[in-house]
Amino acid sequence: MRNVFFSEAIRDAIRNEMLNDPRVFCIGEDIGRVGGSFGVTAGLYKEFGEERVRDTPISEQAIVGLSAGAALTGMIPVAEIMYNDFMLCAADQIINQAAKFRYMYGGGMKVPMVVRMAVGGGLQCAAQHSQSLEAFLVHIPGLKVVYPSTPADALGLMISSIRDENPVMFFEHQLLYQVSDNVPDGFEPIPLGIADVKKEGSDITIVATGLCVKKSLDAAELLAKEGINAEVVDPRTLYPLDKETIYRSLAKTRKVVIVTEEVKRGAWSAEMASNIAEDMFESLDKKIVRVGALNTPVPFTVSLEEYVLPQVNNIVDAVKSVF
Repeated sequence: MRNVFFSEAIRDAIRNEMLNDPRVFCIGEDIGRVGGSFGVTAGLYKEFGEERVRDTPISEQAIVGLSAGAALTGMIPVAEIMYNDFMLCAADQIINQAAKFRYMYGGGMKVPMVVRMAVGGGLQCAAQHSQSLEAFLVHIPGLKVVYPSTPADALGLMISSIRDENPVMFFEHQLLYQVSDNVPDGFEPIPLGIADVKKEGSDITIVATGLCVKKSLDAAELLAKEGINAEVVDPRTLYPLDKETIYRSLAKTRKVVIVTEEVKRGAWSAEMASNIAEDMFESLDKKIVRVGALNTPVPFTVSLEEYVLPQVNNIVDAVKSVF
């Protein structure tokens, strides 16, 4: 085992795949000489050169469009969109092009590409750099959506994402980049579509994503002091979704709280709740409860940002509301 930061785990995974496969290359704004706005690609430019670590103009549409074209011709691009907010500038290339190619060509074309995006708030980056837009892409057939919460998951899921033959949208929470944890030696991929039970429990299931996994684990510690034994499940990939692991937990606890950093209106958490209602309604003892951000743009001021985004105390209150 080795202890690495979340950002280092992603870089190690990309570097490993670049060493093993000359088709893999990185592309994005300031990812080369600067090493990326969050330092994820630091050192790759010096090691692999400008042919495989390509700096681009400030044009998300160009970054994704070039990546999609390269993927169609046999390359494997790992593209960086600095913030997930900016993917909207490349929406046509993501939604109408990359996501549709395999279908439009009857499965005859592969589109092996990864689009990396920083997501979420907490760094006072304000309304245009702090959104959580993962549900926007989960809605699109043809895309896979990955959202790790630990360095080990980030490494294994990035390897699988690069090796996948479909476009993968890879979300990285801003506040996780400098979180460190143990990562297994070696570079074993974690299959997409496999959830992970981060903490076992018997009284209630908390399904959480991204940074909210860490907050849910903190909440579970507080709840344990009050006699509530919460199980925390991290889907890790929002699509394909491992319903089996989540439903197995619900069958045991018969109660569920879903925690994400998105605004609740139209969120992925709503999709998760509807799945549970359709498939597991008779197994539940209480109502499904969701925790998310308030339906407002993310404020800049620290106190207001903390108020708008879900915090540990909100999760604790939500769990208590079903007992």
